[in-house]
Amino acid sequence: MKSMFKFLAVAVSALLAVVCLPAFASPSPGNDLLLFAFGGMIVNKDTLSSLFISLKTTFNNAFSTAESQWQKIAMKVPSSTGQNDYLWLSKFPKMKKWIGDKNVKALEAAKYTIVNDDWEATVEVDRNDIDDDNLGIYGPQAQMAGESAKQLPDEIVADLVNNSFVAKGFDGQYFFDTDHLVAGASVSNKGTKALAISTVALAMASYGAYRTAMKKFKDDEGRPLAVAPNILLVPPALEDTANLLMTTDRLEDGKPNPYKGTATVVVEPRLTSDTAWFLLDTTKPVKPFIYQERKAPVFVQQTDPQAADVFNRKKFKFGAEARAAGGYGFWQLGFGSDGTT
Repeated sequence: MKSMFKFLAVAVSALLAVVCLPAFASPSPGNDLLLFAFGGMIVNKDTLSSLFISLKTTFNNAFSTAESQWQKIAMKVPSSTGQNDYLWLSKFPKMKKWIGDKNVKALEAAKYTIVNDDWEATVEVDRNDIDDDNLGIYGPQAQMAGESAKQLPDEIVADLVNNSFVAKGFDGQYFFDTDHLVAGASVSNKGTKALAISTVALAMASYGAYRTAMKKFKDDEGRPLAVAPNILLVPPALEDTANLLMTTDRLEDGKPNPYKGTATVVVEPRLTSDTAWFLLDTTKPVKPFIYQERKAPVFVQQTDPQAADVFNRKKFKFGAEARAAGGYGFWQLGFGSDGTT
């Protein structure tokens, strides 16, 4: 009798081993063996593929529909290496009558280089959430990642504007500065006047004066550059003031508004100063600011179940990656005021 019980115990143990083996066996390349079979969803290659295709679709839809306005004030420059050199910014070229030999403009010796940076936005997907079919929380995160990727140029260009009083351009001066050197003389594209609409006199001393100064900019041979300011860039705190200056027939003192319709208002919520405002010329092929793109934002994912983070921490990943940077174009195409007086 004892030998019979012993035989049955061995048989049952062997049967259990055969039944349970597939659920815990290590997968071989190309098969669909279960990785995990606990909870409400089976986590296998097909499950992961479907999940991350859905997240990628959500990401791409958000990317395509997200609002972006950096193109209004900056130009896109493709990059094929780790950095771009902008020696050509040292000369603002203009046609002139050809008499005798051509007047070849030499580039300045000093370099202006923009080095590409790496950018990323990453979201972790807990394996337990896949096991438990609790995936609704990741859709909004994929949407936010797509929107963030679309607006990366906006972030880069806004940082350029925020730092434009203390960051240097191609001529070694701050982009908005009082002493750019042109033909041996100092030229200013920086002011301190607040954007004003209370009286025509104050509007003329701020917006009007800086607009006139831009129109009078000349090249190093004394010829007018024909700068045509057309964008009034402001933070949210100055949105109403800027819109009134550009749309109202009369200012607050009752006098006719000479600046109605002279520029398009662009409100940038990423600007950090509540008083600074900027007048820009974006009608030229070269814009005041540069968005340099080495690799456009793309969706990336880590779905290998054998990856270290999955094995050690139960974490899959998805998100966006990009390589890009920002810089300054011709300072002559902008006039900035910190709005402090």
